Amino acid sequence: MLIIFDLDGTLLNTIADLAAATNYALEQCGYPTHSPEAYPYFVGNGVTKLLERVLPEDMRIQTNIDRMRRHFTEYYEVHMTDLTTPYPGIMDLLTKARERGYDVAVASNKYQAAVTRLIEDFFPDIKWAAVEGQKEGVPVKPDPSIVFSILSACPTPKTKVLYVGDSGVDMVTARRAGVESAGVTWGFRPVKELQENLADNIVSNPEEILAIADRMAAE
Repeated sequence: MLIIFDLDGTLLNTIADLAAATNYALEQCGYPTHSPEAYPYFVGNGVTKLLERVLPEDMRIQTNIDRMRRHFTEYYEVHMTDLTTPYPGIMDLLTKARERGYDVAVASNKYQAAVTRLIEDFFPDIKWAAVEGQKEGVPVKPDPSIVFSILSACPTPKTKVLYVGDSGVDMVTARRAGVESAGVTWGFRPVKELQENLADNIVSNPEEILAIADRMAAE
């Protein structure tokens, strides 16, 4: 049994640090900032898309995005763990999943270096089958390439793979990869988005994820 987790909004509440880094980049480039409450709707498709979305519409050109990214990265590299925390019950879920012999992996649209550091900082005692972030030349979710990369590292029948995320992007990723999905209600996006994107399961606490995995493992 393999459980693949999205990172931001699923395992970790990263929104405050993402908002701070993005607002820093906006300030450095002379653009208006956004309230932290706006950021759950900006994130989800990687840093490049985040920076594009926060810019004024007439400023969304590649040179501006590249300049923003340099400032974003210089801030985020230093401050990415300042306000970020695991969601309640996540550590217990991961520990119990590993005790059952289930493999666990991460599939994130966040750039690889940040994903690696966050996982090492917050979940150092968990043995991960794969930790995959955004890499140059590899399409981001909802393209299923990241799931296929994880399956290459940890070969598992698709009937024994559960993909867990908090957004429509995640639900579409799972469907395109041909694996079962679980949408979590504690993340950045509303339940309606999960429903509209045909989540196979919608869960409101981590224990429900374990129950779904147990059911799939027994089938």
